[in-house]
Amino acid sequence: MAGHSQFKNIMHRKGKQDGIRSKMFSKLAREITVAAKTGLPDPAMNAALRLAIQNAKAQSMPKDNIDRAIKKASGADAENYDYIRYEGYGPGGTAIIVEALTDNRNRTASNVRSIFTKGGGTLGETGSVSFSFDHLGEITYKPSVGDADKVMEAAIEAGADDVVSDEDGHTITCAFESLGEVSKALEAALGEADTVKTVWKPQNTIDVDQEKAESLMKLIDSLEDDDDVQAVFSNFEVSEEVMARLSA
Repeated sequence: MAGHSQFKNIMHRKGKQDGIRSKMFSKLAREITVAAKTGLPDPAMNAALRLAIQNAKAQSMPKDNIDRAIKKASGADAENYDYIRYEGYGPGGTAIIVEALTDNRNRTASNVRSIFTKGGGTLGETGSVSFSFDHLGEITYKPSVGDADKVMEAAIEAGADDVVSDEDGHTITCAFESLGEVSKALEAALGEADTVKTVWKPQNTIDVDQEKAESLMKLIDSLEDDDDVQAVFSNFEVSEEVMARLSA
């Protein structure tokens, strides 16, 4: 099992549900506000805003929260957020990419560096690990949208690069630059997607044992807990046995 989504699920099962949900809504709202400021506050005329709202709905974010985030973009006191990518290394030599939206670069850089250090990692320079990842567009659908053949056919027609279908649903990937076009074509063929986002997919993964896995889980959880951090990606691989022990 690669990446960190499995660890994220473990942390959710271990509690802090209300806090996690509140923080998630806050980050989704920030994405909506930033998207609304880059163009018209109408999702029909602003592709970035449409995708941000779609992802917020997928996480059951209330409509009132979404509307407030859009209105905030046109307010006189609306903050200006910058996108920043941080790169570094975690326990076991694993590579980590952190995406952030911040209104204070110095604060965010200091926080991220501190989290890496306390978590047994090292913050590197921009480009130090991203060369070993592919920056892709990712679109997911629930299983109920149809069988693998139906989704594969729609993905090919839409210009996607790959489809992975399993009991959890369908994950479609495409070139980063094509995400808007591919997602629009898929929506016409299959309906509204569950999520539409950009991801950093590792070209190769690193196996980690239970000790390293636990350290990584704490490091990534601390990064994701920071208010300015929007997403975290890594290249570790965990065996089914280790995952079972961590889930216990």
